[in-house]
Amino acid sequence: MTKTALITGATSGIGRATACEFAKYGIKLILCGRRIERLKSIQEALSKLTDVHILNFDVRDKTETFNAIESLPADFKNIDILVNNAGNAHGLDSIDQGSTDDWDAMMDINVKGLLYVSKAIIPQMTERKSGHIINIGSSAGKEVYAKGNVYCASKHAVLAITEGMRIDLNPFNIKVSSINPGLVETEFSQVRFKGNAIANNVYKGFDALQAEDIAEIIYFVVSRPKHVNIADLLVFPSAQANSSIVKKEF
Repeated sequence: MTKTALITGATSGIGRATACEFAKYGIKLILCGRRIERLKSIQEALSKLTDVHILNFDVRDKTETFNAIESLPADFKNIDILVNNAGNAHGLDSIDQGSTDDWDAMMDINVKGLLYVSKAIIPQMTERKSGHIINIGSSAGKEVYAKGNVYCASKHAVLAITEGMRIDLNPFNIKVSSINPGLVETEFSQVRFKGNAIANNVYKGFDALQAEDIAEIIYFVVSRPKHVNIADLLVFPSAQANSSIVKKEF
């Protein structure tokens, strides 16, 4: 039976790459994001491989999130796979210099947005007693690094929520997994540094992970046999030892 996956943050990076990877295997797609033109472009490209529905909303808005998911047409209503990918980092400042607007953006998207989307979808999974939730965390959820404070806190929260979900949803045969990437070359740094030229240097001097690398891992996780759940996975590029040690060649 063909499965249906909902992916948040599907307009770029890991979300878009995961949509492309899933489409290769005929998984029906519900692609969510704030940039409607990008959503339409991806829908057009992937519709050659599978059925694609797009939802244009901001996960930070609880009402918008619930209304969007409620609006799904009948043939997309039953969601088998949820990929909570939408997330961001804003700024790299010490706690005394941090912007409260940046803090709000990170907590609202990385934590509350994940919760809102999950809350909208989990009831149908518990009713069917099946489903798989993949939360995209970060190596920042495993260790705190200098000036990472609130971003790291948000990703630690993602891991705690993931573990809580796994416990609470265990009676319903729902798998819950966390994928925690290190340095992935996406628009992430452009957002974090707000277009500052410093963003161009983040991935120089080493081979960073690519969005496609993580997408392949996500497909591997969702394609395991029924009795196998990859609960928690940390992945670095070979040059990275932890959140602050990266071997660069200049």
